[in-house]
Amino acid sequence: MIASAASAASRARKKPELTRVLFVGDVVGRPGRRALEELLPGVVERFEPELVIANIENAAGGRGLTARVFQEIEKSEVDVFTSGNHIWEKKDILEILERNIHVLKPVNSGRRTPGRGFGIFPGRNGRKIGVVNAMGRIFMDPNFVEGSPFDAVERTLEVIGAQTHVTVVDFHAEATSEKQALGWYLNGRVSAVVGTHTHVQTADEQILSQGTAYITDVGMTGPRDSVIGMSKKAVIERFMAGVPRRLDVARTGRLILSAVVVEVDYRTGRALSITRIQEVPQT
Repeated sequence: MIASAASAASRARKKPELTRVLFVGDVVGRPGRRALEELLPGVVERFEPELVIANIENAAGGRGLTARVFQEIEKSEVDVFTSGNHIWEKKDILEILERNIHVLKPVNSGRRTPGRGFGIFPGRNGRKIGVVNAMGRIFMDPNFVEGSPFDAVERTLEVIGAQTHVTVVDFHAEATSEKQALGWYLNGRVSAVVGTHTHVQTADEQILSQGTAYITDVGMTGPRDSVIGMSKKAVIERFMAGVPRRLDVARTGRLILSAVVVEVDYRTGRALSITRIQEVPQT
């Protein structure tokens, strides 16, 4: 949890002890996995983050995660993996969540589901960084959400707040208003609230009044020439015909890696900057 105002003011007189966290937006299908392999190393080299987090709920065929796909992603630069409503699409996820503490489910998922929704992870310099995964309720399937994300994150902070000042929250939600509300609710209590799920990077990155970095949506990592990762042709036909069409991940075209890097004062947990990234291959 972020240090109190008085404590932070005292520590602020010292030179900040900088910690950088890189958060990669929703990884979509094979193109998203290629982007992790081809584009992420350059971003890591440029920003030198202590911890790399990525949302991988769409990594296998655009919906869910299989054991084979996870083995592939584990070889990337990513340290912690977050998720959302689609994470339950493939049965392999049950065993993955039971066995791997670096893969998170939303903390307000059904209480009978396996896995954990938060953790404290050592950064590359050994510093402890908290990561919390939560899911919104507005316009989301109620079968995959149990309880308020506000209450769930509140309870989580009671557990991890004394162990680290630096905490990043991935809020996987549809409604902008719900994302903004959680950002303000956690202002001054976590280092960053980053939104995922809509696959379109927003331009509202900011440091809130009490030192919490915020962005409504980090965006998508996957096929740039697509409709939120899906084949353009299929989506257009679906809208024009007014009848269902099978939607598959776009397989051709350019790649994009969408991310943010948050710079935090490790002593206080307060964010100093948040920078949007949209990395594309060099032509």
